[in-house]
Amino acid sequence: MLDQTNAAPIAQIQGLRVEFQTKDGPVVGVEDVSFDINPGETVCVVGESGSGKSVSSLSLMRLVEYGGGEIAGGRLLFDRAQGDQIDLAHAGQAEMRRIRGNEIGMIFQEPMTALNPVFTVGRQMTEGLRIHKGMNKRQAEARALELLKQVRIPEPERRLKQYPHELSGGMRQRVVIAMALACEPRLLIADEPTTALDVTIQAEILALMDRLKRETGTAVMFITHDMAVVAQMADRVVVMFRGNKVEEGTVEEIFENPKHAYTKALLAAVPKLGEMKGKKYPEPMKLLGSDKNAIKPIEGTEEVLLSVKNLTTRFPVKGGFFRRTVANVHAVEDLSFTINKGQTLSLVGESGCGKSTAGRSILRLVEPQTGEVNLGGTDIMALSQRDLRTARLDMQMIFQDPFASLNPQMQLADQVAEPIHNFKTLKGKDVTDRVEMLFDRVELPRSFMRRFPHELSGGQRQRVAIARALALNPKLIIADEAVSALDVSVQAQVLNLMMELQDELSLSFLFISHDMAVVERVSHYVGVMYLGRIVELGPRDRVFENPLHAYTQALMKAVPIADPRQRKDEKDLNFKPIPSPIHPTSYKAAPSEYVEVHPGHHLLITDSGY
Repeated sequence: MLDQTNAAPIAQIQGLRVEFQTKDGPVVGVEDVSFDINPGETVCVVGESGSGKSVSSLSLMRLVEYGGGEIAGGRLLFDRAQGDQIDLAHAGQAEMRRIRGNEIGMIFQEPMTALNPVFTVGRQMTEGLRIHKGMNKRQAEARALELLKQVRIPEPERRLKQYPHELSGGMRQRVVIAMALACEPRLLIADEPTTALDVTIQAEILALMDRLKRETGTAVMFITHDMAVVAQMADRVVVMFRGNKVEEGTVEEIFENPKHAYTKALLAAVPKLGEMKGKKYPEPMKLLGSDKNAIKPIEGTEEVLLSVKNLTTRFPVKGGFFRRTVANVHAVEDLSFTINKGQTLSLVGESGCGKSTAGRSILRLVEPQTGEVNLGGTDIMALSQRDLRTARLDMQMIFQDPFASLNPQMQLADQVAEPIHNFKTLKGKDVTDRVEMLFDRVELPRSFMRRFPHELSGGQRQRVAIARALALNPKLIIADEAVSALDVSVQAQVLNLMMELQDELSLSFLFISHDMAVVERVSHYVGVMYLGRIVELGPRDRVFENPLHAYTQALMKAVPIADPRQRKDEKDLNFKPIPSPIHPTSYKAAPSEYVEVHPGHHLLITDSGY
C-alpha cells in the first residue's frame, strides 16, 4: 500500500463551468463545481442523469468540446507523472493527446460506442500501448493478453481476434476497462462502468478496480447513480444536482448522516437487499414526499394465467463452405414455470443465461424448438401467424432500451396510439382520450404527447414504453430489464408505477432482471437461471432468505449492499467461469429434474455445471 497521507492531490477541479451552445442560447451543463482527487483514492460522483457528473469527467479529458460544450470558466489542475502541474482547461490538443489514455484513462458508459466496430479487440487494445509506451507488436499483444486475463475474460486468446459485436455486453465492458488500464494511468475516470453488467461481473470488476487502485496508487474518479456501488467503492462522495455540488463527505458521513435534502431523497429511493424480510407480498417503495398510508401489499390471485412447460430454444451456429449448422447455442433448455393472475415472477441470472430469450420465446418473437406455452387457455405454440397477432393483444413487452424500441420519427402520442390503431380496439376521439389517460397514468405531462423520443430523458422514454405496453389492456407484460438503465429515483418511481398498475388492473408480470434488490422488491416468485435452465424456483421469501442452490448463493453474495460498513471482500467472490452454451448438433441435453424442498420451492437436481 502506498503512503498517501501527505501526498498532493493528483487532480483538482476548481470552479468548473461548462456551457453548451443551443439554438435557444447557451445551456449550463455544470455551473460551479470544485473538488480534489488524491492519489490512491476513489472519489464517487453521484447524481441523476442531467446533474452534470459525466460533463465534469469529459471536461477533465477535454472531450466535452467534441460534444458541443465549452469550458467557460474554472481550472482543471493535473499533476503530471514527471512532477509538473498542468491546467488541462488551457492545454493544447497535442499535449492532451499525450495525456489521454496514457496518464488519464477513461472507461465509458456504453462499451459498444467506445469500441470501433471495424477493428478486432486485439488491434484496439494494442494501439494505445504502441503509441504511448513505444512497444512493438509482439510486446503489445502479450500485454493485451495479460490485461484480458486480469479482467477475467474467458478464452482471452480467442477474444483478441474477435470483433466487438461478437462479444456480450459484459465482455465488451471488460475490454473497455482493460484498455483504460493498459498504460497504467495516474487517474482513472470511470463513467457508470458497471451499469450494464451482471451482479457477479460487477462485483469482480469493482474488486479488480479496487485492487489495482491499492497496488498502483491510481486515483479513481467513479461516476455512478448506483448507491450500493458507491457504498462498496468510495472513500469520498461528491453529490451533484443540476450542475452544482450539493454535498461532499466521506462515504460513512454521506450514508449515515446526509445533510442535504437531495442526498436524503437519493438514499431513500435505493432498494436495499433484505428490506422485504418477513413480508409475504411485494409492496411499492416509500419515497420521500409520497403518501405513506397509500402503500399496501399486492397479493394477486392463485389463478394461473401463463403456464410454460419444457420450453427449449436453440440458435444454430453455421460454419464451413456450405454454411451448414455445425453446432447449436442452447439458449433456453427445458424451462417450466407458471405465473398467476395479478402476480410477478422474476427471472434472474447473468447475461447469457437465457432469460431474455425465454421472454421472447413466450411471445414467439423468437421461435422455440419445443415446449408448451399456454396463456389463459390459449395454446400459443399452436397458433398461426395471424392468430398469434390477435393473441398478442393479451401479452406485451417492455424492452431494455426504450430508445431502440421507440420510433425516432414519430411523435409520442402516435407511438402510444399505434397498437390501438393496429388492432382497431378504439376509434376516433376514444383513441385520444385513451392516450391522454395513459400519459396521466405514467405521470408524464400531456404536453409531451407532441414530443419526439430524443427530447426525453431515459426514464421518461421508459415511461412512454410502459404506456404503449398498456395501451391494449394486456393480461401479461414481459419486462426485460425495464429499469436497469434508469436513475435511482426514476427507477423507484417506475417500479412503484408498475406495481400500482398491477394492483389496479390485475396485471401479471414476467420481470427479467439482474438487479437482486429490485427483484426482491417486486416479486411474488423468483426463478434463478443458469445456462438456460432454472436452477431454483420458489416464493420470493424462500429464495432470498434461504437460497439452496450453489449458484443462487454465489449470486446473493455478489450483490453490493448500500451500506459502507458491509463491503464485499474480494476473497468472498469465487465465481466459476461460465461454461460455453454451444454444443455440437449430436449433443443430447438431459431433461431438467427438480426436487420440491418446501411447498412451491423447487431445486434443480440435473447437473447444471455449477
